[in-house]
Amino acid sequence: MWLWLGIGAGSAVVGLLPWIITGMRLPLQNLWDAATLPEQMPIGLLPFSQYAITLIAGILVIGAAIAGVVGRSFRDRLGRHGFATLAAGVFGAQLIAIVQTAVVVGAGLRPGTESTIYLAAVVAVAAASVVVGAVVFVLIARTSRPGALIGLSLAAVAAGWWVDALIAPSAGLVTPLQTTLLGLAQWLPAILCGVAIAWCGIHSVGRIIAALVALTAVVIGPALATAVTAAAGTRVLARYPAEMLDYGAQVFQQVLVTPELTLRPLLTTLVVAAAGLALLAVRRRRSAEA
Repeated sequence: MWLWLGIGAGSAVVGLLPWIITGMRLPLQNLWDAATLPEQMPIGLLPFSQYAITLIAGILVIGAAIAGVVGRSFRDRLGRHGFATLAAGVFGAQLIAIVQTAVVVGAGLRPGTESTIYLAAVVAVAAASVVVGAVVFVLIARTSRPGALIGLSLAAVAAGWWVDALIAPSAGLVTPLQTTLLGLAQWLPAILCGVAIAWCGIHSVGRIIAALVALTAVVIGPALATAVTAAAGTRVLARYPAEMLDYGAQVFQQVLVTPELTLRPLLTTLVVAAAGLALLAVRRRRSAEA
């Protein structure tokens, strides 16, 4: 059982990799009590900041997804207790990361209601990400292929944020190589989602429905992330939650009606899925003829 506990915790650490390579110094905080240089900020196991919403989600969801893939790969050996131990490893480590970071950030923020609301909001984002990660973990590790496809599609969306942070871990100027890699990485969620659809197949009603959910996720997920990032990162709206919500809704709608932002991932997913399904059909035919 200790093995599965360690693998679960290790999955959470792999999820943290884009943050680990930065040195894990907390981002500068708008509400920090004392003037502090970036290199003097305390260590936090998560990048708590209103400007790092997608990074927090990507770190936590990818860690859970990795544990889910391990659980599915070894489910015949895991058993019920092994599955619970694997879950305890990944989500226990993530809980420790949230608590440690909340304590460090809470100690450094200046006193006041605004700081309390800010910290509660960032903790809520992290907690919600853990909940999504738990759903992804269970879907991938324990359900049939249609359920696993839905979990994998959610993980594919998070993988885009995770890889972006891995390519360009530090804010500021990026190199030409990083710019090129970031341009290529934007195709990753759609490609992963297409591969997952091909793996699942579409030869039953349940699998077709799961494929449609996956296509929806690959379009809506990035749009939602863009809206949340834009709204949360607009400091002038921080004291006006209703206006912030309205602004986020406007950005979400604008992204959804922009063809290059919605049709590109949708068509890429369909092309990859079709190619994968065709390849698998050819392999099955050759196996039948052999």
